[in-house]
Amino acid sequence: MVNNNNMVCDLQTGVCGVADEEEMGIIDFNQPSKAVNLYYVTDPICSHCWALEPVLRRFVEQYGNYFNFHTVMGGLLEKWHDGPIDPANGISKPSDVAAHWREVGEYSRMPIDGTLMIDNPVQSSYPPSRVFKVIQKKYTDEKAAEYLRRSREALFAFNQNISDKTVMIEIVNQINLDGESIINEAEQQVGHQWLQDDFNLVRSLGVRGFPTIIMTNEENNGVKIVGSRPLELYVDGLKKVLNQEELQPKPVPALSRLIEKEKLLFSKEIEIMYDVEHADIKSFIEQELSANRYQENEILGELYFTATK
Repeated sequence: MVNNNNMVCDLQTGVCGVADEEEMGIIDFNQPSKAVNLYYVTDPICSHCWALEPVLRRFVEQYGNYFNFHTVMGGLLEKWHDGPIDPANGISKPSDVAAHWREVGEYSRMPIDGTLMIDNPVQSSYPPSRVFKVIQKKYTDEKAAEYLRRSREALFAFNQNISDKTVMIEIVNQINLDGESIINEAEQQVGHQWLQDDFNLVRSLGVRGFPTIIMTNEENNGVKIVGSRPLELYVDGLKKVLNQEELQPKPVPALSRLIEKEKLLFSKEIEIMYDVEHADIKSFIEQELSANRYQENEILGELYFTATK
C-alpha cells in the first residue's frame, strides 16, 4: 500500500499518485504583493483535491483571516488520446482511473464511486473549469466555490459526468444561477481566455500537480505545499510565511451554521472540523443539531448529512 499521506494529481499525465516533491518547499517570488495570498491550484476532477476538502475547509475557517484565498484552475485533463497516459500505473484509458479513484475514496473516507469512468467517462475537465471561471468572474468567489463543491459531489459521490452540458446546467441551476446562460458563455472565447489566464498563472507559480497550495507574503517569499496533507502542515506553512511562531485560530463554526452554509457534509468532514472520533459521529450530530435540522444518508459505506429546507 502506498503512503496515502503524500498523494497528488499530476498535471502532465492527469493521474493521481504519490507526490515526488518534498512536503513543504520554500520558494521565492519577485512579484510585488501587498498582503498574504494563498493560491489553491486545483481541478474539478482531482480526486486528491476532493480528499483534501475536510482539512482545507477547517484551515480556511480557522486561519482565513490571515490571507486572501484564490482558487486557480490547473487543467488536469484536456482530453484523452491514443496510447498510454501513465504507463507506470497502467493508465491508458478512462476506465483505468476508476480503481485509483476508488482507492483515494477508501483511504480518505471522502467517498468516490468511480464507475462513471468505465460507463460514461469524463472526457475533459476543461468545460467545468470554464464554468467555474465564468461564475468567479461574473458573480463571486463564494458562488464559484459553491459550484465547484456541487460538481465534485456530483462526480465523485453521485457518479455524474460533470463535463456533460446538461449536468453542468443542472448544477448551476442548483446554486440559483442561470445554468444555460452561464454554460453558453463558458463556451465562448471569453470563457476559454479566462481559463487560459489561470493556466498562465499556474505556470508562473511553478505548479506541477494538484492539489498545490502556495502562500506568499509581502516580502515576496512563500511556501509551496504539494498534495493532500494534514492540517498541521498548512498551519506551519502559514507561520513561515508570516514569520510568526504562533497564530490565533478562530473558533470553529457551530455545526448548525456550517451545515446550513454547506448544505451537505460527509462524516469525515465533520470529524475533521470538530475533532470527533468516527465512532462518535452520530451522538455528536444528535447533540449539536435538532432532528428537524438535518437528514442522515449513507453512500459507499459513509454517512453524510444534509440540511433540511
